[in-house]
Amino acid sequence: MPTPFNKPFATGKEIDYIQQAIKNGHLSGNGMFTKRCQTWLEQTIGCQKALLTHSCTAALEMSAILANLQVGDEVIMPSYTFVSTANAFVLRGVVPVFVDIRPDTLNIDETKIESAITEKTKAIVPVHYAGVSCEMDVIMDIAKFYQLLVIEDNAQGIGSTYKGQPLGSFGNLSALSFHETKNLISGEGGALLVNDPSLIERSEIIWEKGTNRGQFFRGEVDKYTWVDVGSSYLPSELISAFLWSQFEDNEMIMAKRLSIWETYDRAFYELEKMGKVRRPIIPNYCQHNAHLYYLLLNSLQERTDLIHYLKFYKIQSVFHYIPLHSSPAGIHYGRVEGTMKNTNTTSDCLLRLPLWINLDNVDQIVELIQTYFNNK
Repeated sequence: MPTPFNKPFATGKEIDYIQQAIKNGHLSGNGMFTKRCQTWLEQTIGCQKALLTHSCTAALEMSAILANLQVGDEVIMPSYTFVSTANAFVLRGVVPVFVDIRPDTLNIDETKIESAITEKTKAIVPVHYAGVSCEMDVIMDIAKFYQLLVIEDNAQGIGSTYKGQPLGSFGNLSALSFHETKNLISGEGGALLVNDPSLIERSEIIWEKGTNRGQFFRGEVDKYTWVDVGSSYLPSELISAFLWSQFEDNEMIMAKRLSIWETYDRAFYELEKMGKVRRPIIPNYCQHNAHLYYLLLNSLQERTDLIHYLKFYKIQSVFHYIPLHSSPAGIHYGRVEGTMKNTNTTSDCLLRLPLWINLDNVDQIVELIQTYFNNK
């Protein structure tokens, strides 16, 4: 039986909740299940306002609008990230400024940020890779000193914390993903978290296609109309119903993922001691959510060989991002500050292993990898 890299997990209640949404007669966005999910996010993460979106990409695009970014403005971000991190801002005519990542956590190197700041810089976009937090104290201090917005790309980080505080609660704005590859899923889906009270009212307007529809339904205005830019960012109630079942079983899902992650991590300790691989590094003040498990190999060739070896045994392992700074669009739309040594090395050498609920052959995967290296 082939082992895929990812297998979407369903709790068993999704169909019941979708049927309930159908019976309720409200299938478009912002129904009962949407509101439940948003309240759960606000209470769990501690944000001022949560708005479900049809993707994390949509949440990032909303952030770019809310930040009042103009053509020619700049935002600082890592190059080792998904294309949506940059695209959301490029769509507004903004220049993504790419800086290198740390060699340990693979997050944006906070010591490289200040040198990338110019008079055009308006925001910093930290990406919490693999659900491990960036150095948010330093980043928030830099943002405060230079009067910059912080927009957290927290696509991978729901359930993770930095010094006890949930990721997604630090920046002015934060984006979440509920794509089928994430810990909590709805197939496609996301959320915008608003931590800056001054942005709440406008976030609702942008979310509702640029109208003050939310104010109308709260009785604050006698009719609603077009008042600002916006788009159709709401997910349908069917997606929200699916997501609610995941939120209800959040603790179980996280615990099972952590168990698999820790099995991998214990198993590869000796290989790391021998210099064969490098395991993920988690600072002791960061609680991660076991979003993914990766190994760093010593070369691109080693990674390629291991992928082919595991594929022979029907185990799907995959690399991750091609650096944005070296992509055709990244070269055209962005600019690079400093060297990209760690980004390039990570892109060449990182290998992600299968990690999903009810993955029942972890021991086989571990044994295959151990055998591979012990025979080299």
